[in-house]
Order: sequence, then structure tokens, then C-alpha cells
Amino acid sequence: MHLSLEGKNALVCGSSQGIGLAIAEELALMGANCTLLARNEAALQTAVQTLDIALRQQHGYLVADFSDTQRVQQIIEQHVQHTPIHILINNTGGPPPGTVTEATEEAFKLAFDQHLIVNHILARAALPSMKAAQYGRIINIISTSIRIPINNLAVSGTVRGAVAMWAKLMANEVGQYNITVNNILPGSTRTQRLQSMMEATAQKRKLAVEDIEKEMLREIPLRRFAEPSELAAVAAFLASPAASYVNGVSIPVDGGKTGTI
Repeated sequence: MHLSLEGKNALVCGSSQGIGLAIAEELALMGANCTLLARNEAALQTAVQTLDIALRQQHGYLVADFSDTQRVQQIIEQHVQHTPIHILINNTGGPPPGTVTEATEEAFKLAFDQHLIVNHILARAALPSMKAAQYGRIINIISTSIRIPINNLAVSGTVRGAVAMWAKLMANEVGQYNITVNNILPGSTRTQRLQSMMEATAQKRKLAVEDIEKEMLREIPLRRFAEPSELAAVAAFLASPAASYVNGVSIPVDGGKTGTI
């Protein structure tokens, strides 16, 4: 199985911690040159030092807040002038929890910008170099909520659904250039976001965080949360030459929780 990413350049969003950093670490182990993109420069400086360089990979980082779409566009346009992108990992933290009737119009607009619009800006910037290389992988980290809505994640679920449709349309258009577009749908994964959500739920229901965790685990057939590295392994496969005929799909990585075939 051909899994090597030597000579490939990857841009990994939301990669100062959590799932994004785990993906960057895995891609680097496979030989890719990784550019991390997030808003916290101090965290990025620390994160980039964790990436493997055994194959003389060269890693770096870019700083941008995804709520500032003009800044993202400026940074990525400058980046692709000197560094072609072969692998794009679209990943950013989800909007705060809440019901659809409580959600404000501004919350939807902000989430739409941070997810779909930024994804589109980055993909459009990366496509010319992917076409030139006849090799491209666009991988979006979204949510199982595109299959079955998750209560109290209304803004997130709405926007993730839009990203999934965008990705399918993009996959249909760019496949002819040997560029694939796929989505990973994480289930409950041990990240700071999951911990914060459990704490908020526990406070709202006046329960211990441990009780909330036990309730969540009972709904997962594997009876445990995912580790970020387990999401990273799937992303790494999709980024590799071995996944050359996997295109336009959404893959749950959720321990079997999603109740659809």
C-alpha cells in the first residue's frame, strides 16, 4: 500500500492543538511538509516543534483568525505564491452549543464564515497547484450531525450540513484533475472542546461531569471516546496515494454511534 507523502505539502487548519495537530503529526510522519494554520501564534510555535523531520521535511505555520475572512485570503494567497499545496485539511472548532430557536442571526453568519467561506477561500487558493501536480486531497473535518442532527448543536449542525454539500459538489468538479474531496465526521473525541461541552452540560443540568460522560459513553458501541490520533489515521489515509479512488464521501469516525448504515 502506497502511503508515503514525501514531497507533498500539506496545509492543516486548526492545528495548534487537538484533532488538527494530531493530523499534522501523522502527515509529517508520512513524509509531508506541513504548514500549520491557526490563530494562536505561541501555540503554533510549540506545535510545529512536535512534527517529525526524519525525512528532512520542512514545516512552518501561518497565523489567522477564521472570523477574519479577508485576512485568511490575504495570507493564503501570499503562501501559495511560493509553496504549492497538495493536501488541504479544513478543520476549525465548532460554534458554541445552543438550540436553533435561541441562535442569533449573527451566530449563523459567523459560523458560515468560519467554516464554509474559509474552506472555500483555502480550496480555491490550493486548486491551481493541485491541478499542476495532478495530485490533490481536500479533507474536511466536520461532524456526524450531517447524518443525524445533534440536539443543542443547532448552529454547528446547520453549517456543517452546508459544508458537506459544498464538498460533494467540489468533488464532482475537481475529480477529473486527480483531486479528491472527502469529509471526516468525528464523534465524541477527547479534546478541549468536548471537555468544555461536558462541563457546560453538567452545570446546566446540575450534575457531575463524570455523570455526563457516563451518559455519553453508553451511547457509543465502543464505550469510549475517540483519541485525536484515531481521527488523524483516517485523514492520513485519505491524504495518501492509497486513497486515490475515494472521492466525495463522508466517513464517520465515531465508534459506531451514528445510527445510520
